[in-house]
Amino acid sequence: MKLKLIGIFILAAFSACRPDPADVIAGNNNPDWTEASHGNASPNYSTVFPQDQVNELEITIGADNWSAIRANMKSLFGYDFGAGGMGGPPGAFPTTEPDYVSTTVKFNGPTWQNVGFRLKGNSTLTAAWRSGIYKLPFRLDFDKMEGKYPNIKNQKFYGFKELSFSPGVKDNSLIREKMGSDIFRKAGIPSAQSAFYKVYIDFGAGMKYCGIYCGLELPDDKMIIQQLGEDAGNLYKPESKLTTFVQTEFEKKNNELAGDFGDVSGLVKALQNGSRTTNAAAWRTGLEAVFNVDHFTKYLAINNSIVNWDTYGVMAHNYYLYNHSSKGLMWIPWDNNESFSKSPGITGITGGPSGPGNAISLTMNEVSTAWPLINYIANDAVYFAQYKAHMKAFKNGIFNETEMHAMIDKYYDLITPFVVGINGEQPSYTHLSSASAFTAERSALKTHVNNRIALINQFLP
Repeated sequence: MKLKLIGIFILAAFSACRPDPADVIAGNNNPDWTEASHGNASPNYSTVFPQDQVNELEITIGADNWSAIRANMKSLFGYDFGAGGMGGPPGAFPTTEPDYVSTTVKFNGPTWQNVGFRLKGNSTLTAAWRSGIYKLPFRLDFDKMEGKYPNIKNQKFYGFKELSFSPGVKDNSLIREKMGSDIFRKAGIPSAQSAFYKVYIDFGAGMKYCGIYCGLELPDDKMIIQQLGEDAGNLYKPESKLTTFVQTEFEKKNNELAGDFGDVSGLVKALQNGSRTTNAAAWRTGLEAVFNVDHFTKYLAINNSIVNWDTYGVMAHNYYLYNHSSKGLMWIPWDNNESFSKSPGITGITGGPSGPGNAISLTMNEVSTAWPLINYIANDAVYFAQYKAHMKAFKNGIFNETEMHAMIDKYYDLITPFVVGINGEQPSYTHLSSASAFTAERSALKTHVNNRIALINQFLP
């Protein structure tokens, strides 16, 4: 009996001392773990987003996880990788995001274990998947898997929880995403920091070079506090034309447990207030009480100048809204891979039919009431004058031939060794039809800039 009691005591003591899996110290199984690199440190922008070098990233997916990705994508798309060619109906995008799988990421020597990896995007993902191109758009979430792997709790990548990687689908220059985000931010519009990455992925048959990507931060609390000085307000990723308020069209990216959507519902209410046609001054006062109109007209002037069709005015996505404590709801652009586009539709001063692929004209007179935030501003004399003033400042400052051509040359010179030549992108791992297509796009981008400046000069007094 005495020995039995002693055994029970020892077992109880052992159980009491054994750590709960949830309490396991983060990174205790990873010798590369440091607080600065893997822990919850302040974001290290210079390491993750250098402006004068190309970073290198290795991702190990493995055969089993690649099979799981293919099975998941087939269930969402209805066809396997490479089974559909480049065509397909534009509306055939899945409404459910692809699943995450657990991967290993290597950067500058150290590794990050059990990193969440998923494919992302609409048309870019569809094009790559149908054509069987391994240069796929994806997202990394460094602590996504912490529920399954407690040792990575709060794992970060030099202070960043998530990163998005754009492969330049439909962009022969591979620099449009970065140019767009950089220009907005230079002009004072919050926009994601970005950098070029050489990406290698092991799909189960060894590391393969998947070409040059644009790596971007996600609009989240860290980005908001970095660029706007606070992060307590609601941050939304809408899928809304703003004609009516539908709560499900406003995905909260923070403060998820708070059920308050009064800021965005207030925007729609103020926007649609009947005083717009009877007392314009009162309407403007009501709108400005909840929404930073000056900030939006500045964004609109830049967006229309460079030509960027895949956003509000044509598509009900690719923007965020942040409710600033003193400045109201502020517009944050996202996904600029279609910027500086050679739109097949509206590229001049005056308008015409609007729709996918057709950019908004400088006058915006083709934008219908289906897009009230643009239509109402374009038809209000005070706001339209504000819009033109911002465009003039943009043209006289950032958007001039000297500065824009220098930016194009800088980015081209930086990535060219990793796009063409012996160390360049290869078939099945590139969206380029040829090396010459990439080379020719440098001049095409400069011509686009020159043409836009000429049209702006005609448009402005």
